[in-house]
Parts: sequence; C-alpha cells; structure tokens
Amino acid sequence: MSKERLEAYKIIYSVLKKNQFSSKLLTQAKNRLQNNGEDSDLLYTLVKGTIKMYKQLDYIAVQLTEPQKYKATDFKIKILLYMGIYQLRYLTGMKEYAAINETVETARALFDEKVVKFVNGVLRSYQREPNISFPSDTVSRIAVEYSFPEEMVRDFISIYGAEQTEYAYLYFNDKPKLKVRLNGMATTVDKFISYFGRRNIEFKKIVVSGNFLETGSGDRALHDVAFEEGYFSVQDPAAGLVVELLQPLLDMNIIDMFAAPGGKACYMAELMQGTGEVIAIDKMPGKCKLIKQNCQRLKLDKVQVIAEDAFKYGPIAPAYDKVLLDVPCSGWGVMQKKAELRWQQNQDIPQLLKLQEMALKTGAQFVCPGGDLVYSTCTLNPLENEKQVERFLSKNPAFELVPADMIISPEFTENGYLKTTPWKHNIDGAFAARMRRKT
Repeated sequence: MSKERLEAYKIIYSVLKKNQFSSKLLTQAKNRLQNNGEDSDLLYTLVKGTIKMYKQLDYIAVQLTEPQKYKATDFKIKILLYMGIYQLRYLTGMKEYAAINETVETARALFDEKVVKFVNGVLRSYQREPNISFPSDTVSRIAVEYSFPEEMVRDFISIYGAEQTEYAYLYFNDKPKLKVRLNGMATTVDKFISYFGRRNIEFKKIVVSGNFLETGSGDRALHDVAFEEGYFSVQDPAAGLVVELLQPLLDMNIIDMFAAPGGKACYMAELMQGTGEVIAIDKMPGKCKLIKQNCQRLKLDKVQVIAEDAFKYGPIAPAYDKVLLDVPCSGWGVMQKKAELRWQQNQDIPQLLKLQEMALKTGAQFVCPGGDLVYSTCTLNPLENEKQVERFLSKNPAFELVPADMIISPEFTENGYLKTTPWKHNIDGAFAARMRRKT
C-alpha cells in the first residue's frame, strides 16, 4: 500500500469534512514520509488536485453508481473514489492499473472487503467509460466542469461574465509555480539567477516587479542553503505590489496591523534598508513567532513583532507615516494556491465586511497628517474592495484616494485602485487602495 496515498486520504478528509487548511497538514505529512525514507512527490499533487476537483469528482462518482446507494455511502469511502478517479482522469503519467490497484489497497487498509470491492468496481467502471457528460445549463456546467460551488459561479459570472469566469477557473485549477521575492539587501537579481543556474535551477524574472522571480523547481530551490541564509522569501508579486503602492521610504515609521504571515512587513523593511521601524501586529502568537523567525532569517532587525489584537493595540495616536491594513477576506484571488477556499463553510461574508469596515476605522486613527493608509485584500469581491473604500472615504473627508497609477504600472490599476487579475497577469488576485490623510 502507498503511504503517500494514505497520508493524502487523511488530509483530504480533514479539509473537506473538518474545514482544516491543507498547507500545514501537507508539511507535517511530507516530513513524516521523508523521515521514514518514503517518497512524497505524489502527495502534494494528489491532495491539492483532489480538493480542487472535488465537485467534479463527486459528480462523476454519482454517474458510476446507483444514486440511492451512493447517497448513503460514507463520506470516508467517497474520498477514496475521488482520489482514484482523480488519478485516472488527471495524472496522465501514471499507469491506470497502478492508480486503481494502489487506491484499492488503500481501501483495504481502511475498510472491509465489501468496501474494497465497491471502490474497485467504481474505478473499473470509469476506466471502461471515462467520457462524462456535464450539465447543459451554463452555471451548473461551469460548476461541475471546473469544480466550484454554484453560488460562487453565479457571483463570478455577474462580475466577469461566463467566458472570463471559465478563464479564471482554468487558472485556479492549474498547478502554481513558485514565486519568490529577492532580498535586495543581500543580493542582486543577476547574481541570484546565476547562482541557481549553476545548480540547474532556472529562475525567470517577472515583469510585474523587479524584485520577484519564479521557478518550476520550487522544492529544490527551497531546500537550497540560499533560502536559510535569507537571500529570498516565498511571496507572490501581487502581495509585493501592495507594498510598492504603499511606498516605504528610508526612516519611516510604519504599522502593519494584520501582519501574518509577515511577507509584506519583511518586504517593507527590506525596501527601507534597515532604517526606520515596522511594527507588525497579529493576534496569533504562533504566527508572530514565524514572523520573528523570518525576520531573523532575513537579518531584519527593524521589525517589531507584537502579538496582540489589532483592534486593541495602543496607544492610539496619529504618529505613523504609513499604515497597512491587509485585512482578512474571502480569498478569491488566491484559490490557485489555497484549494480549499472554494469549499470552506466558514466564509461569513457579512461578518468579514463588518470586520473590514472596523479595520479601516481603527487603522485611520494611526495615520499622521500627510501620511498614507493602504487598505488591501487578496480577493476579487467588489463588496470587500471598492465598496469598502468608497464607504470609508464618504465617511472620512480628511482622507483622499491617491491614484494607484501614479505609483504602479497602469497595467495593474483600475479606477485609481491597484487590481491584479490572476488569469490575465499570471499572479494572485490583489486589491489595494492608498488613501492620504490631508489634515
């Protein structure tokens, strides 16, 4: 039996049934496999792929079984069907007999022979007849074909139209490349590319920002000593654009009120070249510990990390040159990397909107006259983006919008805002507004 598949099975169940996030579980499982001398190459692809294509895989499984029997089937058993069908349908480099046999052996390790025969029978049925007809209705078809909740499909179509929605979902279902931010205090782009080139790891420049590169050899790059020595960090260029919109300058005092995982705070400190101060606040002590570790790795000693609820931080005073509000959001822009976001049942949009509005009100109190407040999200939802900023500006005449195209390439701006579109720009989706306090 493949231990990779057993680990994948456990993670998929935890994500789809218990609403857990896959990234931490994947790291733990990968470490267990490697410590036991096991290969872990299949693990990431199987977990992320099965979670992403969950709705489609479930739709196919229904077609291959008796509907009432399938409805009564334990969800734990259904996960084995999802895994098996995913391997047969999407892992073209894998032999069909291996996909079926290994999934059946995983079933045998978990259930009785009756379940084993059921799983084997369904997978053999798909092997014989892999052509599946999708629903004819546009919303239902897109939901099943690209594996997204129908409600989200309707939302996307209302904003972007059906054709662009399909482009978006194609992008989100693709496997992401590793994108990194160069530490400009430690090296240059040319030296960095040359260093990894000698190790047969190709990094390419990203036109979005001069400080970002990408590679298809992510695992090898992250295991190189250059990472531990602080020459680069994992970060998407969309997040970098938010920092570049904020424009950290030498000797500034900046506060990052929702700092985890800390990439933006570290990038600000790098751009300030060891001057000024960045105060990074997050209410989760564990995440603050990780931010501190990253600062140590990058040799950044001007970042003060504070484990506290941003809404309780004080003393409140208009004393900061820049305030960054990278607020909690629905995450529509990062669904390529975070497969589970499309299925999470704990997405309470009305509650998120209230929290974002409160964050703007709180953060504004720390901006000095002439200073800037940057509000940002990693979602594509206008309710969390433009509408929030418009509401804030209507209630706070002391602030005015600073047009983003004055600072960022117009390719990544719209109506005065920073806006990146994943399927057009090949980076995460991000939104940001820079607002200046006049008095």
